[in-house]
Amino acid sequence: MSSICVHGLGYIGLPTAAMFANYGHDVVGFDVNDQLVSELNSGEIRIDEPGLRAFVNQALDSSQLTVDDEIPSAEYHIICVPTPLDDETKRVNLSAVEEAAAGIAPTLRTGDTVILESTVPPGTTVSTVKPILERSGHSAGEDVALVHCPETVMPGNIITELTENERIIGGVNGVSTAAAVRLYESFVESEIRTMVDATTAEFVKLIQNTYRDANIALANEIAKLAADYGVDSREAIQLANTHPRVDIHQPGPGVGGHCLPIDPWFLGHDSNKVDLIAHAREVNDGMAGYIVDLLEGALGSVTEQKIAILGVAYKGGVSDTRMSPGLHLAEELQDRALNEPAVEARTDGDSPVQVSLHDPQVTDQTLALETLEEAVLDADAIVVTTDHSEYESLDPSSIAQKMSGNVVVDTRAVLDEADWEAADLAPIRV
Repeated sequence: MSSICVHGLGYIGLPTAAMFANYGHDVVGFDVNDQLVSELNSGEIRIDEPGLRAFVNQALDSSQLTVDDEIPSAEYHIICVPTPLDDETKRVNLSAVEEAAAGIAPTLRTGDTVILESTVPPGTTVSTVKPILERSGHSAGEDVALVHCPETVMPGNIITELTENERIIGGVNGVSTAAAVRLYESFVESEIRTMVDATTAEFVKLIQNTYRDANIALANEIAKLAADYGVDSREAIQLANTHPRVDIHQPGPGVGGHCLPIDPWFLGHDSNKVDLIAHAREVNDGMAGYIVDLLEGALGSVTEQKIAILGVAYKGGVSDTRMSPGLHLAEELQDRALNEPAVEARTDGDSPVQVSLHDPQVTDQTLALETLEEAVLDADAIVVTTDHSEYESLDPSSIAQKMSGNVVVDTRAVLDEADWEAADLAPIRV
């Protein structure tokens, strides 16, 4: 068993630290957020993830996992810090990675291994992390090992996917790669694939998520084209996918989470060859505007209307609201209404559109969430933006009695059309 320091105790770092600890390693979880460190030492877990609280507390109770605000010496340092994207420039902010590397450098000893798990643009391990570590006087690839090993887990199933998903490992040389393989073999049950270098490992992670984003953009464009021809896009996609070489994803309200809306931009960080990828991003980000177009077509205008958005988690079965399509739609509704000429002349300061939010799984206290009854009461339209199982079993007759209007937009195809039509609420599908 090895001594490990995990840098960054967020959505990936905390489960990773607990995983290594529960498999017998001596793990120190480090974070620059003193309040987070204090909370974790008290057994408080901020992240709402199935099974995570018990999993982390198991590691803490065994003393295999400790949490500290100081960086210890360790055989392995694993960097799991955020790499946010600047919305204006579409450039990644690597400051947290740089700070983590700078904090590790003074603690390095010959034979130690540094593993970057954070999602980064291609070349970051070599061009950014390596020179910072080498300020210690140690040579990366010779005195210490340096590796990129991207995480590929899905919120809602993180603990299972940490063990069952294949891992990709790319070191700055073969010795580095082998050092990381020895560590991950202690708990990864699936295949560990090694890359020829760290940059390839970085690139592979990014193109995995870019493929999904671009595929969804294709599905969304197909849905818009199908509407022009009176074709059911989902039926057409299902039939198209019967071909052995076709695998089109499903359309929807856009994409959310921390990966798909962000990772494609990382590919163009040091390249000007991004074209199709950038357009796919625009298509998916533009779905909120398309949904407002559908609402305006059905209502005449969204001004002075009440719109109930059902679902602010970015996907069904989770409480994660990062880059939520539902929240993006709420912003788009406000922007569209404010820009209408009749509204621009108003001076009362009131919002020209009332947007109510409901989600049965989100517990974020900063969001003004309402009960289902409150959200749909007197609503002129409802829009389903998350495919929670709870929405599949909604009673259309009960909903119809509470609404003022009869417009329903189903962006996830979770509503039974026949049942809703019987209640005079024919869903408009994306």
